[in-house]
Parts: sequence; structure tokens; C-alpha cells
Amino acid sequence: MASKKNVQALKGIKKELESYSVVGVLNMHKLPAGQLFEIREKLRAKAKIKMVRKSVMLLALEQDKRGLKELKAFVQGEPALLLSSTDPFELAGGIAKAKSKAFAKPGDIAPADMVVKAGPTSLPPGPAIGDFQKLKIPAGVEGDKIAIKKDTVIVEKGKEVSKEAAAMLSKLGIKPMDIGLDLRAAWEGGYIYKSDVMFTPPEKYMQDLQSAAMRALSLTISIGWPTKTNIRQLVAKAHREAFALATKAGILTKETVAPMLAKAEAQANALKARLLTQSGSSSQAGEALVKEPASAPGADNAPKGE
Repeated sequence: MASKKNVQALKGIKKELESYSVVGVLNMHKLPAGQLFEIREKLRAKAKIKMVRKSVMLLALEQDKRGLKELKAFVQGEPALLLSSTDPFELAGGIAKAKSKAFAKPGDIAPADMVVKAGPTSLPPGPAIGDFQKLKIPAGVEGDKIAIKKDTVIVEKGKEVSKEAAAMLSKLGIKPMDIGLDLRAAWEGGYIYKSDVMFTPPEKYMQDLQSAAMRALSLTISIGWPTKTNIRQLVAKAHREAFALATKAGILTKETVAPMLAKAEAQANALKARLLTQSGSSSQAGEALVKEPASAPGADNAPKGE
């Protein structure tokens, strides 16, 4: 039997759900309290984060009359509700902007290559040199500080952060992790929007629409399907094809006469050049025939008559 406390919590959350047009499901796993406080402050004007027991949340979503039970599939980890009357995509944009930087912890997965930049550090010479060597970071002593000799990736994108790498990044003051709300899905007006849809940059949608429009235009032109958008291109294409056909077939028109005359002139010039070449070859052959024949071998040695 449900406790009185849980019954009251269920009534309260159901009432709150009815007060908002957008309901989102969050996964608060590994979200530090400090970052949560900062995010709440940044989103205060747009949304409310409601922490509630998982069992109570699932029951409230199931009993909602608007179809929120579809959100149950996205209740994961350490769930919380995000309540708002702001468009889900605008809300996702606000969440993306509300992210803050944090140090990496052992076991975290690198969202991108974690790089230590070349240059001086604030670390004095000593045991720290050994830590650099373990991570294969080229470093040496410059003055009274350790300096990194070249940019070095110590954790590749998608790889797990080791204890040694996390400690080194912390020593160097590098915060490679983006900490923010993990919005799994949001409901609005009977539709469920997943995180990958909501967090896609708006310009990507515009690029996709433009690309689709260009492909559709190209298709209608290639199959000759006239529309208000492509009629000019279709007429221009038909004109080019008719012009090419008339020129090839030798049909004289006001537009084909000039290129046809130019073609005829070019052919005539080519023929003339060929005839001149052949004529020159014939003349050379004739000249060779009329030349005095060479003396027969031994003619100079023949006996002379008396």
C-alpha cells in the first residue's frame, strides 16, 4: 500500500504537470550539485526542474490524460522532470548555453581529444616530472617551472579518462568536460521530441531544407515536370535542346544561321588547308621526277671510243 507521503507527492506532481505545456525527462546521473545550482539559476525564467522519486514519476506520467505516458520510455538513471511553457527547441538551446566546464574524473568518457598545450606550467620541478613522463608528455625545466615542449593528446575522443590523466588535467587547471542537463526527451501537444532532434543546430535544419529543395528542383527539371518554380529553367532547357538539334540537322533559322555559317567557314578553311598540303606534296613529287638521273655506277670507268 502506498504511503501517505507518496500519495501526496503524486497528487502534487500531477497538478504541476497540468500547469505546463512542455514536459521533459532529465537524467541527473553524475551531475554535480554545484553545476545543478548554476543551471537552475540560468534556466529559472524558462523552466523548472522537479526532483521526484522514480516510482512516483512513472505513476504520474502513466495517469496523465494528455498522453505523457509515452515519456516513460525515457526515464533512465537518476530521473527528474523539466517543466516549462517554452518551445522545446528554444528550451534545448537554453540548456545548451547553460552548460559549464568541469574537471575530468576517472572513468569519464572524453567528449573530444583532451590536449595539454605546449608552454610553461605553474608546476615547480620535482615529482611532477615523473607524472609527465608516465603520460608520455614531453616536458622539461625552464627556470623554476616545468614547461611542456609540444601539444600532446593524453586522452583520445571516446576513450575513458584514467586516474593519472584526470590528476594531470586537474594540476594544469584544464576543465575539458561540459556539464549540463541531460534532456532525454520532451512532450508538447501530443508529440515526443527526442534529444538528438531538439539539440540539432537550427542552421542544420535550414541546410537540409535547402538541399531537399534543390534536389526536388533538379528532379522536376530532369523529368520535365513543369511547376511555377522550374518553368523558366524548363523553357531554357527546351530552347537549348531545340537549338542544338536544329544546328546539327542543318535547319536554317534566324538563330542557327550564324553558327551554321561559322561551321561551314571552318570546314571550308580546313578543306582548303588540306588541299594546299596535298598540292604541295604533288609538286615536290613532280620536281623529283624531272631531275637529271644520276650516272650509272661505273660509268666514269667505261672505255672511251677512239
